[in-house]
Amino acid sequence: MTQELAPTLRDRSAASPAGWWRDAVIYQVYVRSFADSDGDGIGDLRGIRERLPHLAGLGVDAVWLTPFYASPQADGGYDVADYRAVDPLFGDLPDADDLVREAHRLGLRVIVDIVPNHTSDRHAWFRAAVEGGPAAPERALYHFRPGKGEHGELPPNDWESVFGGPAWTRTADGDWYLHLFAPEQPDLNWDHPAVREEFESILRFWLDLGVDGFRIDVAHGMVKAEGLPDIGLREQAKLIGAQVLPFFDQDGVHEIHRSWRRLLDGYEGDRIGVAEAWAPTAERLALYVRPDELHQAFNFQFLTCGWDAAAMREVIDDSLAATGSVGAPTTWVLSNHDVVRHTTRYGGGERGLRRARAAALLTLALPGSAYVYQGEELGLPEVTELPDAVRQDPAFFRGDGQDGLRDGCRVPIPWSGTTAPYGFGPGDSWLPQPAEWAGLSVTAQTGDPGSTLELYRSALAHRRELPGLGDGAMEWRDAPEGVLAFARPGFVCTLNTLARSVELPAPGRPLLSSAPLEPAGGTVRIPAETCVWWAV
Repeated sequence: MTQELAPTLRDRSAASPAGWWRDAVIYQVYVRSFADSDGDGIGDLRGIRERLPHLAGLGVDAVWLTPFYASPQADGGYDVADYRAVDPLFGDLPDADDLVREAHRLGLRVIVDIVPNHTSDRHAWFRAAVEGGPAAPERALYHFRPGKGEHGELPPNDWESVFGGPAWTRTADGDWYLHLFAPEQPDLNWDHPAVREEFESILRFWLDLGVDGFRIDVAHGMVKAEGLPDIGLREQAKLIGAQVLPFFDQDGVHEIHRSWRRLLDGYEGDRIGVAEAWAPTAERLALYVRPDELHQAFNFQFLTCGWDAAAMREVIDDSLAATGSVGAPTTWVLSNHDVVRHTTRYGGGERGLRRARAAALLTLALPGSAYVYQGEELGLPEVTELPDAVRQDPAFFRGDGQDGLRDGCRVPIPWSGTTAPYGFGPGDSWLPQPAEWAGLSVTAQTGDPGSTLELYRSALAHRRELPGLGDGAMEWRDAPEGVLAFARPGFVCTLNTLARSVELPAPGRPLLSSAPLEPAGGTVRIPAETCVWWAV
């Protein structure tokens, strides 16, 4: 089912022979919230295929799709019951094949999610493990353990679920099984060779269909410390990304990723692996992108950095140094389906949007690759006032884990029209859209030179045309406190993070600005919280 990529493919590999992913801009589609073709209120593969021209016109290089596999949907599809089947909510296998072919025709590569840390509790393996009792051989595919206490009534250790509460659930026969996320997501035992063999087969299935790579969910989590030792601390979810934990960022994960890299390298067309890996330092994150491991790893230190020039510069320096030490690109990201949208994180309202627009230009000017989460090109804010009755985030129903408010960044995006669902589909959307989103739709912003959508379109067009952007080197320039300035070949980027304008010598001809510039004689006045691109 593979297909030659279209001659019109926006492929920089000729200019960047080390690999297209090193400077690619990749657009994340949260499948259930992108476009609904059949009126059930849930986005689907056919809807995505019909909207691919928007992504081609935006100027991105590839699209990443969140899971669309057969699933009970206990965690938005990240609880997979069958990795080789499309869930009927989203279509069928021919729809997936059609989507990949159409994307390639339009010059877009396709990356799909793979979920290797855990399965659904409806997966055939886990059902056999439970139904077969303590002697079932399938229990060795997961982490089943006897409990502590006089009658085994206590969990085997003190690990907590990322979603809150214990990371263990007891079965009717008295054993406990590990789930670092929801109880419906039992963790696999990656020490078992059958698990490794199965996932190599799954990867080949989708590569043979023609996908260009995989975003690896919880890439830091498949290997657990020997003996599953206690941690001795509470609120463990807050420690993720801050320190190595016995269930996350164990060194053993790297051998798995090396084996997957060998598999990917066996296919033509530069197929890639992208790590969703939370690591406590930029140096540990860089281990995931060594030359014989994965191609990209999301830079969550950059995502979580506050609106502060000094902090931003430190994260950028640390990130570039760490990935540069292993010859890998840095992969910048501002938002995704698990975090509050950055328009809201940066303060919300007009200030949040102003900062978000500036941050977008900063991100797209930095060396390496960048990800765009659906709707950020529209300046969408987080939806913070969803009724409890419509929420579906499993963390919302448990305590002491994530904030439980991930639904707010997953509200279906607006395409057109003045009333909900704003062209998302023919029926009501699975999460309600705010009334003010009518003015943020793709149609409403198209052609408006001051809109966020046109800012993204212009930025991506410049990024493609300017040889100094994408992969390569950068050099900091002197700038006042609160201002970041760096140069790349033929290009300068200036970011004013301050709440007031600053007057600076113009380093060149202005190409693009996140807010209108204010001429000031022989200098230029950069407005508050504004980023400017200059041609030198």
